[in-house]
Amino acid sequence: MSLPLMLFAAGFGTRMGALTASRPKPLIEVAGRPLIDHALDLATAHGAAPVVANLHYLPDQLAQHLAGRNIRLSLEMPEILETGGGLRAALPLLGTGPVFTMNTDAVWRGPNPLDQLAGLWRPAEMDALLLCIPRAQTVGHSGTGDFQIDADGRATRGPGSVYSGLQIVKPDLLHTIPERAFSLNRLWDLMLSEGRLFAADYPGQWCDVGHPEGIALAESLLAAPDV
Repeated sequence: MSLPLMLFAAGFGTRMGALTASRPKPLIEVAGRPLIDHALDLATAHGAAPVVANLHYLPDQLAQHLAGRNIRLSLEMPEILETGGGLRAALPLLGTGPVFTMNTDAVWRGPNPLDQLAGLWRPAEMDALLLCIPRAQTVGHSGTGDFQIDADGRATRGPGSVYSGLQIVKPDLLHTIPERAFSLNRLWDLMLSEGRLFAADYPGQWCDVGHPEGIALAESLLAAPDV
């Protein structure tokens, strides 16, 4: 059975500078296609359904781009709700079970990451399964990483692999957080305290396209010959 997918598309894209002054970040083009379409290609190939996108910044442009594509829209107004609040607000469109959540500012090279996560998902022991990238396999990303992964796949915070922006997560604990707008980090902290936050490394490459320099890097990654 396919899992629903939440695409995070509401943000302001401030790291993109002038490129997002008049268009939302998910519509910035990489290799001639908007970033959100690269994410939707992976979702379609995997068979994720339903697909929901949250909107806030310049929402009309994204709504027009997605029109006629059987994608449900979760409009966040008047304020943006961040990743955790945005996921909770979209649950009436997603259902009550586990869901994929995926950022729309990255490009992947390798096996379909949704396929990999679905194959590793063990709901009896996991509340969330994060897909991470070994630092040597990241492109356009600086930093020391976000999570360490032990031999059983449990995740702890600290220098290590980079969170890719893709996960499978159970939404139940969202209802225990009182704030309206909050980060998914709040949810992960609750899961960490119970030893139910897991992660896995992706075997391919991943490019962060959250900043202008990432566009050319992503296009080079996509154009590179197979080895």
